[in-house]
Amino acid sequence: MDTGAGDPPLYYRKHIFCCTNVRPKGHPRGCCSEKGSVAFRDYLKDQAKALGLKDVRVNIAGCLDRCELGPTMVIYPEGVWYGYATKEDLDEILQVHVKGGGRVERLLLKPEHKVKADRA
Repeated sequence: MDTGAGDPPLYYRKHIFCCTNVRPKGHPRGCCSEKGSVAFRDYLKDQAKALGLKDVRVNIAGCLDRCELGPTMVIYPEGVWYGYATKEDLDEILQVHVKGGGRVERLLLKPEHKVKADRA
């Protein structure tokens, strides 16, 4: 992704925002935190560090408003969204997307996605 004319270079090559939002127990939309997102974010951050990805930042985010698909993340500067459920999913995102520049198709969240098929 190109920066605008005159913009400074990107501070991070990749910036990953992991939703860790908390909703009240029983909320109809659910929330990422009840699905383990805080521990997943910590794992992702540790793995990025272990891989020596100094130009990658892993942050917690408040609600990313895709609660039903959670836990969720978005990676910038591309603006690519993922839903994930395991540490292996996170390892694959790091290897394929963050390191390799590809996409993990099976985990991609697209704008038209409302509810995962296994939750419908």
